[in-house]
Amino acid sequence: MKKLNKISLASALFIFMFIFSVAQAEDKLHKIVIQVSTNDPVTQKIALNNAVNLQKHYGMDNIVVEIVAYGPGLNLLTKKSTQASRVESLAMQDIVFSACGNTMKKMAKKTGKQPQLLEGVGTVPAGVAQIMELQEKGYSYIRP
Repeated sequence: MKKLNKISLASALFIFMFIFSVAQAEDKLHKIVIQVSTNDPVTQKIALNNAVNLQKHYGMDNIVVEIVAYGPGLNLLTKKSTQASRVESLAMQDIVFSACGNTMKKMAKKTGKQPQLLEGVGTVPAGVAQIMELQEKGYSYIRP
């Protein structure tokens, strides 16, 4: 009888551990970095749509989204962007926007003034390096 109780207890413990591990897998924090390196408005809109769709799919608390813009794609994060109001709104909804510092320096050198970034947009020293470092930290990578 004692042997049967130990087997039952071990079985119950195994089932509990299995259910707990499945629940943890479903609650996994997903991390994604989205590259924007083109000034094409359609591609930029797709990048923003990807971010929103992922938040809807996983739930805002279950995903970290960072959009990194460099080169011609930096325009998405400036006041001249056709998506300016949407970027500012998404920045308030936990989507991180990172502007490439190298691109900003080149734009400032070319035009004589620093590009004006939108509210909620941060800067990183180098956009490509930011993407690489995020991937090294387990972020998945998307380039629309």
